[in-house]
Amino acid sequence: MLFWILFIVVICQRLAELVVAKRNETRMKAQGAYEVGARHYPAIVLLHTAFFVSLLLEVLIRKPALSPVWGVLLAIFLLTQVLRVWCLASLGKFWNTKIIILPGADVVMKGPYRFIRHPNYVIVATEILVLPMIFGAYFTAIAFTLLNAWMMSVRIPQEEKALKEATNYNEKFSLGK
Repeated sequence: MLFWILFIVVICQRLAELVVAKRNETRMKAQGAYEVGARHYPAIVLLHTAFFVSLLLEVLIRKPALSPVWGVLLAIFLLTQVLRVWCLASLGKFWNTKIIILPGADVVMKGPYRFIRHPNYVIVATEILVLPMIFGAYFTAIAFTLLNAWMMSVRIPQEEKALKEATNYNEKFSLGK
């Protein structure tokens, strides 16, 4: 029962986030924003879709037992949900699943962005690892943690390059040019 509750809640959460992202993208593009990394975005969508399919299939087919430390893992997962909302609220109109750059915009330096450059990516990586582990879906946890790390090794440099070129990112993070 816990699996179905979490699975359905997370799927609904992700679908709602896509609606918010599309609204933010439309508004930002009307202000002169542009997309970076469009070539890798379908791979990210595929990765996240495959993650949920893999999790579902592994739990339904293997029927693994809950992790012996499922309570701790669930607490970590719930904490990531709070942090996820903090990230979305902090970025506000700039939050997106795509890399949408608004030239001349001030980089957001509030909320978790005061402490780390890409907190949402850390949260997503944690979710991808922890959610399957709660339910003993270790193949999904390991495989998609590795795939996500590879995808972030492509995405983060592209995002940072675009932010450095079009915003005050260098100034805010004292990176130099």
